[in-house]
Amino acid sequence: MNGASREALAAARERLDALTDNTSVDAGSLADELAAVTALLDREVSLRRVLTDPAQPGEAKAELAQRLIGTQVGGPATDLVSGMVRSRWSRSRDLVDALEELANIADLTAAQRRGTLDNVEDELFRFGRIVASNTELRAALTDRAASAQAKRELLASLLGGRADATTERLVTRLVAAPRGRSLEAGLESLSKLAAERRDRMVAVVTSAVPLSDQQKQRLGGALAKLYGRPMHLNLDVDPEVLGGIRVQVGDEVINGSIADRIEDAGRRLAG
Repeated sequence: MNGASREALAAARERLDALTDNTSVDAGSLADELAAVTALLDREVSLRRVLTDPAQPGEAKAELAQRLIGTQVGGPATDLVSGMVRSRWSRSRDLVDALEELANIADLTAAQRRGTLDNVEDELFRFGRIVASNTELRAALTDRAASAQAKRELLASLLGGRADATTERLVTRLVAAPRGRSLEAGLESLSKLAAERRDRMVAVVTSAVPLSDQQKQRLGGALAKLYGRPMHLNLDVDPEVLGGIRVQVGDEVINGSIADRIEDAGRRLAG
């Protein structure tokens, strides 16, 4: 997103945070309702164009949204959507993308309240690695000829009772309604949102051998010092990694040993 849509999304996220800060609001139910509105506007192209038409008064669009969805979803979701259509969007599709993101954030907030957000982060990462290494599974989950229900049933057999409920919900929504994204891109986006809920950056660490607890603590501390923010480590093992370790933070990749690269960078920053 860019321009007006980015500003509208930022405002919507602030309103969502204000809503979910109130413990009387069921974040999980709110996520379901926002996901339902996302599906509606994804199908009804003409409706979302009306709701994002810059020539129409914001209040008129909000009233239309309230009439259409007010009987289908609760007050918090209706208020949130009404506020979003009052905003200006660069593209009509950006409104749907924003609603989907808010639904995912609400689900992650529910996990955070239960104290399981760390588990969800780790499970999303591990599921992404499983998909990447299993071509048959990826093909089944991305098969355009397969029904959404068949994919839901497959995921239920894979994740049901084995993963956090939030992980299962997020992955199921992504697989059932990819909305033009690759499965890998969708999982990466979910992982980033999970990290943001904890105000942490994500470092994908691939090492030739498993890291010890002490090494993980040293690496996490050095990266946090280097980037100035708490760091969540997603750990993977690949015996073919050159130099023993590979660290990726966003688009930046650091290859080499822990001592030679990470701690040296931390010393330079401190100095």
